[in-house]
Amino acid sequence: MAEISLLLIFWYGVLHAFGPDHLTAIADFSIGRGRKKTLLVTFAFAVGHGVSLFIFAKLLQSMELSPKILVWGDVISSSVILAIGAYLLFMAATDRINIGRHTHAGKEHVHIWFGKSHDHDDVDFEKRTASALTVGALMGAGGVRGMLVTLSAIAHKEVGLTMVLAFTLGVMLVFMGFGYLVALINDNLLTSRRNVRLAFATAGAVSLLVGSQMLL
Repeated sequence: MAEISLLLIFWYGVLHAFGPDHLTAIADFSIGRGRKKTLLVTFAFAVGHGVSLFIFAKLLQSMELSPKILVWGDVISSSVILAIGAYLLFMAATDRINIGRHTHAGKEHVHIWFGKSHDHDDVDFEKRTASALTVGALMGAGGVRGMLVTLSAIAHKEVGLTMVLAFTLGVMLVFMGFGYLVALINDNLLTSRRNVRLAFATAGAVSLLVGSQMLL
């Protein structure tokens, strides 16, 4: 019976991950990155999301909170998406998204960065990974209400670490698959300044649309 419960929670994690807010956030952080770094950033987002959900679930499990208070979790998630969308649109509109090429071992590499100057690639990657981890954690506040309802129904209102791990694995499966898809787009389409600016502007516009819909 325990194995069946964990399987159900895993599949709930898969369904939860297909939320447009999650996929939009992953696209925002992954766009313009190489395949390996895209998957690492996506992994960081999934870990932050899972840890946040576990912490919030344990806190709320022992509290009697009004549904109106829990709605603020959705407000936090939508605000994060709106902020990211506004930022990407601003960077695209002010010509602060750049593309450069150089060669390593006879193979050309394309680098995309924000701002007028090019940060060191490792430094930029560390910043983006930390940001993905943080955003994943913040957006966990928006998913905790639905997760608590589902996990409580399965486990009689007791949320354990094993259950959250099963849920996180389901989420991670979708996140990593979507991150790989974004990486393929990066490799094959983001090869010119025009395409890069268009891709970031599109990601920003979609983020604003998704965030706005979440508030309605």
